[in-house]
Amino acid sequence: MFKYLYFLIALLLYIVSLPYLLIKSRKDKYRNAIPAKFFLKNNTKLPQNKIWFHSCSMGETRALKPIFERFNSDDLALSVITNTGYEEGIKLTKNLKYLPFEIFLPFWIRKQKALFVMEAELWYMLFLVAKSKGAKTYLINARINDKSYSSYKRFSFFYKHIFENIDAIFAQSELDKERLALLGGKNIEVIGNIKLVNLPKITKNIEKPNGTLITAGSTHEREEKLILDSWDRNQGRLVIVPRHPERFLSVYQMIEDKCLNTKLTFHKWSEKADFKSDIVLVDVMGELNNIYAISDVVILGGSFINTAGGHNPIEPAFFGCKLISGKVIFNQKSLFEAVNDFYLIEADELKLHLDKIPTLNNASIGEVGDIEPIIKCIANL
Repeated sequence: MFKYLYFLIALLLYIVSLPYLLIKSRKDKYRNAIPAKFFLKNNTKLPQNKIWFHSCSMGETRALKPIFERFNSDDLALSVITNTGYEEGIKLTKNLKYLPFEIFLPFWIRKQKALFVMEAELWYMLFLVAKSKGAKTYLINARINDKSYSSYKRFSFFYKHIFENIDAIFAQSELDKERLALLGGKNIEVIGNIKLVNLPKITKNIEKPNGTLITAGSTHEREEKLILDSWDRNQGRLVIVPRHPERFLSVYQMIEDKCLNTKLTFHKWSEKADFKSDIVLVDVMGELNNIYAISDVVILGGSFINTAGGHNPIEPAFFGCKLISGKVIFNQKSLFEAVNDFYLIEADELKLHLDKIPTLNNASIGEVGDIEPIIKCIANL
């Protein structure tokens, strides 16, 4: 009875949303995703008898890479929700599709060996239909954060129906395991966060200068000016690492203008690989993690503008930096969820945070995940 009622509600929601979806699909950003998910345009069924993974966006999809590398990609399939997830999925397998809206799933899903769903993608029809067609069903890297837990409890009657169709769960932590069990989850094993399997590495050791070192990493146009206007020498030495090499010269000229008629010193890393100046422009590639490793504070670029969607917070957090980011992190939300003690701020709050560096907390990452239980599970199918 529940599944028919749920399908009817989903169908009504779909019909009501049709005008909005048609308008939204005209935008370049959604030109492929919305027609594929809501009208099945160029979205044929996944091939059958595969090991099927489903993830949402870039971060979750990227976290699957170490698993996909252990198997023949022809034996695996992947569905995603977002454009960025699709772009990342292309690197993993040719068996890639957008996941259609739930009313289409009974007709779209073929028999698969297993379904592995990342994190919080708890779609009722997805698990129900996959299991009814013979797939073993798993929830992997499962988590329920503090902010969401009250909502999960409020709708526990609904989640009970979802977990009835999930055979086993690989959770991030003991707390997640406890919460998932209370909601009806079963056969739960804690394996840590698999987004943290591939941790950043340094390629060489760089000597740390005396005092506070502030690194602005992967900055984009307009962000360097914001950072230079918010920074002063009393806060520490400043290192700027632009995201795109073609902007090295223009950023250097901006730094030169900042230091004109002042006692501030500056230089390019390509000319002198040290931090003896007040401001250093890193105008070479491949040094960012080496510099993060000795930085006290990181201002993460791509997050104060509307286009980039942020950059990877795992890298500076792994090295224990004090982590400051803008709030535009739509491409990195899932990775920020794996980080503790970071600061998401508006552009006009940057100077305030740089002025109070000694009081800021150092970022850290959660429990590093172990993919071997998932690999063993797949091997035994």
